[in-house]
Amino acid sequence: MRSASEEPVPLHEEFIYCCGAATHVLKCGPWKDLSKDESKNLPRLLFMIIPGNPGLAGYYRTFIQALYCGLNQQYPVWVVSHAGHCKPPSGMEMIEDTDIKELEDVFGLNGQVEHKLNFLKKNVSKDIKLVLIAHSIGCYITLEMMKRASELQVLRSVLLFPTIERMAQSPQGKLMTPLLCKLRYVLYMPVYLLSFLPEGVKASLVRFALRGMKTCDESSITTSVNLFSVDCIANILYMASQEMLKVVERDSTTIKQNLKKLIFYYGTGDSWCPQHYYDEIKMDFPDGDIRLCEKGLRHAFVLDASKEMAAMITDWLQDDLTKL
Repeated sequence: MRSASEEPVPLHEEFIYCCGAATHVLKCGPWKDLSKDESKNLPRLLFMIIPGNPGLAGYYRTFIQALYCGLNQQYPVWVVSHAGHCKPPSGMEMIEDTDIKELEDVFGLNGQVEHKLNFLKKNVSKDIKLVLIAHSIGCYITLEMMKRASELQVLRSVLLFPTIERMAQSPQGKLMTPLLCKLRYVLYMPVYLLSFLPEGVKASLVRFALRGMKTCDESSITTSVNLFSVDCIANILYMASQEMLKVVERDSTTIKQNLKKLIFYYGTGDSWCPQHYYDEIKMDFPDGDIRLCEKGLRHAFVLDASKEMAAMITDWLQDDLTKL
């Protein structure tokens, strides 16, 4: 394995409908279609990123490029946005114009789980093994995917800053739950008004909001401009409100059944999953690969530490990849 390089890598971008909802997909590598069973050029392994919330694929652009390079450009690395979190391009609606309703509540937490399973079913051959790399609420979604679809050929699941339990009881959850569950509609009007600003002004506002960071990924700034869309914000906050209500007890049964496939990575100052959550899961699963960050990375690592995280993950997975 070599470290992530600065060289340009093939990056393919798609806006599709999945479960009837607008979905943004970024694909790193020359593999654009992994659904054709008859193809002789299919890779043996797909790295698929399950984002946090906001679930915008653009936040992970630098991360998937760095990961792809760190893997010697041998495997495709894809990131799939959450349903309805992306601002669709001109001419594309947030919800597909059809009489067929594929999923009752695609923008909710359960709907996002089914959304990812549906994406895999329609876009990835069953013969391809998976490495699922999940971030924040994406870790909850990934455990649910493994629970509901045991037929998935998951080689490893890497769970980064996992919000898989007691979200409303976390320090950040206590602060955000009243806002998300009772007052989120109040936010729609200012977002609506800000949506009329020129794109350059929106980008300047994002830079101002992130001014405290020493270094900030440029793709994070351009991606954050999506947050000035009322439709995107409504779906993001709706999903977040469900997280506070539904992510309560840790699913220890699914963790136990898949323990050898899981890598957990907890932060030391993470207000969404505080360190005592790490201490408790470490005590409950002493044989698990459960790590505590020693680098001081923030929960939203994609803002300024994508390359560093990608380098760590390639190191963690070396043994698994050499056995393929």
